Amino acid sequence: MSGKVSKADANRPVARDEMSKLAWTWKEMKRNKTAYFMLAPFLILFIIFTVLPVVLSMFLSLTDFNMLEMPGWQGIKNYTRLFLEDEIFMLACQNTLIFAAITGPVSYLLSLLVAWFVNELAPKVRAVVTLIFYAPSISGQVYLIWKTLFSSDSYGWANANLMKLGIITQPILWFEDANYVMGLCIVVALWTSLGTAFLSFIAGFQTVDRSMYEAAAVDGIKNRWQELWYITLPTMRPQMMFGAVLAITNSFGFGGVVTALCGFPSVGYAAHTIMHHLDDYGGQRYEIGYASAIAVVLFIIMYGANVIIKKALAKVGE
Repeated sequence: MSGKVSKADANRPVARDEMSKLAWTWKEMKRNKTAYFMLAPFLILFIIFTVLPVVLSMFLSLTDFNMLEMPGWQGIKNYTRLFLEDEIFMLACQNTLIFAAITGPVSYLLSLLVAWFVNELAPKVRAVVTLIFYAPSISGQVYLIWKTLFSSDSYGWANANLMKLGIITQPILWFEDANYVMGLCIVVALWTSLGTAFLSFIAGFQTVDRSMYEAAAVDGIKNRWQELWYITLPTMRPQMMFGAVLAITNSFGFGGVVTALCGFPSVGYAAHTIMHHLDDYGGQRYEIGYASAIAVVLFIIMYGANVIIKKALAKVGE
């Protein structure tokens, strides 16, 4: 019998238990070299603009660096200062977690439920309604509208109506009062939350095979909520994971909303976030080492949130 290996045998998938993990990986990469070649441009850009900056931030967080002199090694001093000496950072963490705990889940569920509702409409009506819900997330005038509604003088819609009803006697300084700043920013963030995740959910609903609902009815599915939980959501897990990542990213990186509405810094640091703290030390004070430590902490928090969400989504439909 000839010892030569045919081309078909060389290209067949090899079971992992037949060789070491490294050899199996290299074998699969050679077998799928065309696919890896097509992925190469994205992979290179991802490494340059995502992986390397993260690794560099981790290194710089252990140094004293001001962008003018060479970094000086100082170990964990930045982290010690961050957690034991920087009271504003602890306040920023508190504000960020409050905002993320509210806007993250609410915006995610809101996007999912609205997309489910929109998906049930006729195609032409669906297109119009989708645009109506999606428009606030891409409109640059949203903040101007809200600042007008809650203007600090008596001409603002909120103040004018409250004074007309006799609830207040003088205008409220909505975005200059620490008692109202966080609540208003959360409302505006939710108003603009129906963005890319919302569109991905609509696309996910469109990909569900209608015959699965017929088979489920035979198996005992009795209402639309059971269809959603046992059929629709498990089918569109990729879109749900994508939407979850976006929701987490937006909820932890909402600094732009606060800056647009309240300025920087917000009154009494009432809506000061980790993103604001990072911008303060990195973009204004140029304490790059300290700013990198802040960035690393934010990265760890967001990564942990992603892991939790991934495990939670794995239980959908069980």
